[in-house]
Amino acid sequence: MCPADTGEGAGNTEYGRKAFKRSRSHFADRITADGRDGWPVEAGRYRLVVSRACPWASRALVSRRLLGLESALSLAVADPIQDDRSWRFTLDPGDRDPVLGIRFLHEAYDKRETNYPGGVSVPAIVDVPSGELVTNDYQQITLDLATEWSALHRPGAPDLYPEALRDEIDEVAEGVYRDVNNGVYRAGFATGQEEYDKAYADVFRRLDLLSERLRDRRYLVGDTLTEADIRLFTTLVRFDAVYHGHFKCNRNKLAEDPVLWAYVRDLYQTPGFGDTVDFDHIKRHYYVVHTGINPTSIVPVGPDLSGWLTPHHREQLGGRPFGDGTPPPPVPAGEEVPAGHRP
Repeated sequence: MCPADTGEGAGNTEYGRKAFKRSRSHFADRITADGRDGWPVEAGRYRLVVSRACPWASRALVSRRLLGLESALSLAVADPIQDDRSWRFTLDPGDRDPVLGIRFLHEAYDKRETNYPGGVSVPAIVDVPSGELVTNDYQQITLDLATEWSALHRPGAPDLYPEALRDEIDEVAEGVYRDVNNGVYRAGFATGQEEYDKAYADVFRRLDLLSERLRDRRYLVGDTLTEADIRLFTTLVRFDAVYHGHFKCNRNKLAEDPVLWAYVRDLYQTPGFGDTVDFDHIKRHYYVVHTGINPTSIVPVGPDLSGWLTPHHREQLGGRPFGDGTPPPPVPAGEEVPAGHRP
């Protein structure tokens, strides 16, 4: 499951009568430069397991690309459709991850702790030599990739969490998380009208505030890309495809907000963002797995994706996407999103 799919009232297929509450990451060890939790940063030692469907895992995908960590931190992509045994490696030959040698992500969780409480969530970082899960703390993973992994960043990598702007980034990201990242889930998994109405109001109140903030500035904090933009992007890129209809966040489509639509297209067209997005995986996961919301499991054909590549004109606001750095190189061979899954 994605982290936000594992809270009270949410499950793999059915949703209870409690209000949606996101589960906390159970495994919160950190991989650091000094190895203080027992997990030192080391090129080639760890494997990042993601689903391209999951917005929380997608944060790590974007960060890894922008920072150029592909050769240092290998990637496993799970099938967008889990079953009762958790995320499956059915996209790989023999239905096994070729590095970890496992069929299901729960095997790495079980190596770390048998019968642990909670679901099997992505993103997850696994220690390759032992096969054990290290962390599923999606909030911390990207911050550590930006800071603790700096010795392994590519030349020209952007500073996604600049020290001078951290307080502002954290403040903006907290509002985005509470009302947008998690807000769409609160609306989608609501089991009562009042609960849904509150979540719906929070989502669009925050989107209106963000639209106003971004009206005359290219990025959320400062004049370069930061962690704050990554955290907002992964929800916005899914908004019209799944949250507008599937989660009933339907006051308006993102494409009907000129500012936010231009902003998210600007990010999508920036190397490191759109080249990690798989719209096929996104739609099939939400509409097939959430049978408590969509019992027929019918996946809608739309929306039309061609608009993602249209001019956004946000460059007129200035800003330097990568600061004093450079764009990431092309996506490594074998990690490309299939042509039929993108505009």
